[in-house]
Amino acid sequence: MLTSSDSLDDLFIFSGESNLPLAEDICRLLGVPLRPTHYKRFSNDNLWIQLGESVRGKDVYIIQSLSEPAQDHLMQLLMMLNVAKTGAASRVTAVIPHFSYSRSDKKDAPRICITARLVADLITQSGADRVITMALHASQVHGFFSIPLDHLTSTYILSQYFRRRDLSETVLVSPDTGYAKNAARFAKLLNLPLAIGTKVRHGDSEVEVDDVLWSGQFGRKAIIIDDEIATGGTMVKMSETLRDRYGVEEIFLACTHGIFSGSAVQKINEVDIVTEVVCTDTVYTPRAHQLKKLHIETIAPVLAEGIRCNHLGQSVGSLFTFWQEGTPKELAGGD
Repeated sequence: MLTSSDSLDDLFIFSGESNLPLAEDICRLLGVPLRPTHYKRFSNDNLWIQLGESVRGKDVYIIQSLSEPAQDHLMQLLMMLNVAKTGAASRVTAVIPHFSYSRSDKKDAPRICITARLVADLITQSGADRVITMALHASQVHGFFSIPLDHLTSTYILSQYFRRRDLSETVLVSPDTGYAKNAARFAKLLNLPLAIGTKVRHGDSEVEVDDVLWSGQFGRKAIIIDDEIATGGTMVKMSETLRDRYGVEEIFLACTHGIFSGSAVQKINEVDIVTEVVCTDTVYTPRAHQLKKLHIETIAPVLAEGIRCNHLGQSVGSLFTFWQEGTPKELAGGD
């Protein structure tokens, strides 16, 4: 359990508009108030933001997910970082539960922008001294930042939830090789066999699954895990493949970032063998509640402890020790 102390007096937390419920939960766990922020949009569509309290000499944390509308939320973040920096804060940390631009991590076509690198530079130039984020789509984005970054994970939170379920006859499935390493860690925590899909993406929502690499016999149930569910194309196609080719009867979908953009909710609801969709609250998306059998685990304890450790100058490598003694340090993703 997190505890507050006099050493948190100089800890000031503000939030953009992307995920106020998560920011409030983080502050509640830390025992500090969520400081006020005032927002306005002018008639010419320009944004106006004012931090509601002086930050001079304070250790400032600004919580903002880069979720829909991503451009507005990014601009809010940049403005708030700049206000804190020019307001003489002693240190400014950007807490970004969902860094959506981490998907744009490479130049895979002519004349395109490596947007993750551009956004990293904008965050740094706006005044951030440090970044705390969660489950980057591509881990190499970590290296795009010239300032310290704590890359936290939801693996332990999600695995604890599934440990409470009957996992007999269950196989854990990574939808592609890109997520296989993280999925292997998850499978080890749950003591489950791991299968890996061979996926080909033809567009933002068009996905083809060639095969599933697995040397054993599929059980009756499967957990498909990925870092995010956006359009739902990957999860739907993999679910149908497991049902039609391998006879799987019951499927759980799991991810850190539940975005559910476009027609994702409808597509997932139409897959009859999807028993449950499990995600965390890094993204505030009211439409997600239209999903049948949705379950949301809060990531607030992870982010709150990350903030506390940074504020007190403690290693983030011990982030998970207060949940279960002996949890592997690499699950924290810290230093």
